Amino acid sequence: MRTSSTFSILFWIYAKRIRNNQAPLYARITVDRKKLNISLKRRVDTRYWNPKIQRIRGTSEEARTINQYLDEVHSKLFQCYQELRADHKRITPQAIKSKFVGDEKIDHYTLRNIIEYHNANMFSKLHYNTSRLYLTSQRYILLFLKKKHKVEDIELADLDYKFILDFETFLRNHKPRNYRKKIGNNAVMKHIQRLRRMITLAYQLEWIDRDPFHKFKQKLLPTQRGYLTSEELNDIEKLNIESMRLQTVRDLFIFSCYTGISYIDLVLLNNQSLVLGMDKTTWIVTQRQKTRNSVKIPLLAKALVLIERYKCDKRSKMNGTLFPMISNQKMNLYLKEIAVLAKIEKNLTFHMARHTFATTVTLTNGVPIETISKMLGHSKLTTTQIYAKVLERKVCDDMQVLRQKLENNVKTGA
Repeated sequence: MRTSSTFSILFWIYAKRIRNNQAPLYARITVDRKKLNISLKRRVDTRYWNPKIQRIRGTSEEARTINQYLDEVHSKLFQCYQELRADHKRITPQAIKSKFVGDEKIDHYTLRNIIEYHNANMFSKLHYNTSRLYLTSQRYILLFLKKKHKVEDIELADLDYKFILDFETFLRNHKPRNYRKKIGNNAVMKHIQRLRRMITLAYQLEWIDRDPFHKFKQKLLPTQRGYLTSEELNDIEKLNIESMRLQTVRDLFIFSCYTGISYIDLVLLNNQSLVLGMDKTTWIVTQRQKTRNSVKIPLLAKALVLIERYKCDKRSKMNGTLFPMISNQKMNLYLKEIAVLAKIEKNLTFHMARHTFATTVTLTNGVPIETISKMLGHSKLTTTQIYAKVLERKVCDDMQVLRQKLENNVKTGA
């Protein structure tokens, strides 16, 4: 058993947590380059702290009290180190901390502790669908612990950069049940992002002294947003459908194509959602369930026709909504049938209607991206700009306009 080791003690203040010139006081113990911080549960006035001598400047009563306390802490930590050496025990920063504080007094916060705390305190602030995503990520975290580390739980203090990299590798290689493929890159990054937010919460609660994500950088890949071309949209609109079930799904999909409203927001629309806009035309005014952002959309003629079509529908009246309620799962399933009938080879989903509104219906027809962003209920313009990246046709059209302008300038001698 090795007993010879390097050992040092450093007192420091946590400058990032200054409040009214008061900052938390910490002791950092280092053994063979391995560091561990101990909160001394005291705050000191940063204006009088001398980092060189690691003590309070001055001869005030407070300065003498704090400095005497630090002398005692230094002596006790060194004594703990000496006792471990004398007993020929393994000397680690955690072993010294345990001996210094006393095992019964140490708060051994674990990964399960922060998961439980997060769910109890944060779920009320999150959308239901976001909460479900957190539960999925948490299942993967606990499965990773079981398979990789052979444990049911782990202390937060033991999380490090390697833990995060190992979790990333686990996710990339894991094949979920009832799913044909492995988890994609962006989905992996989303699971890690949720873990990061929980660990950041633990850090803010001062359950851990360092952030293991400090060096980790996410690697999100740009995604291609699927949408229908004007020809494909026209094919679906003119498609002769005999099934009432498919007719309804087609109509709801088309309505979303001409309004950009997502599935969950569309099925909740009611008569109160229809208002007279400042231009004396009918608008839809609602709130996005996902972000709670306000959405105001002037209705195009094709959208108004569909509202009139379902105004007296028994299914709509029963729910007090503008349209019949169909589950998102069934909606996407029936859209696959419609795609076959319309001979569209794309993976047709209801959310593709929102993308079609942003690209084919509005952006391609010259609607400014700022206006589109407002109608989609996006918080940031950068979110809407994703759609602009996929429109090669618009690039061609814009360049053609530029060519004509330049040619006219040459002809006129300008």
